[in-house]
Amino acid sequence: MDDTDQALIAELRRDGRASLSDLAARLGVARATVRARMERLQASGEIAGFSVLTRGDVTASPVRALMMIGIEGRGAEKTMARLTGIPAVHAVHSTNGRWDLIAEIGTATLLELDEVMFRIREIDGVVTSETNLLLSTRRAGRRIGA
Repeated sequence: MDDTDQALIAELRRDGRASLSDLAARLGVARATVRARMERLQASGEIAGFSVLTRGDVTASPVRALMMIGIEGRGAEKTMARLTGIPAVHAVHSTNGRWDLIAEIGTATLLELDEVMFRIREIDGVVTSETNLLLSTRRAGRRIGA
């Protein structure tokens, strides 16, 4: 990937719906160049796909948090399975460092978040946790939620 490819990806992250003509103007290259580069980046797997973020993605869970979880022993798989069974847990990530797992949580209210956190802390093997509220999110130059 050269500088133009990286700039193209940055522009697509800012506005995935931009026309080829707009992208070409922003990058200072021909429209055919943008099309060819996009096709090449998709064919090589550098661009894995495109997604849509809807209002429901943001407003269905106005209270969002990341919960870092420390587990005891080798129970990561079992703990991950229990976590993914909780509807308010949108994703679970294994990680390295101080924390073993990170859970992305989304609820309608702080009270619901508190209940989910309590439920997670009750899972066998969970020995410690730290939770941070997500106040706002920026994706590709756009602010999402609050």
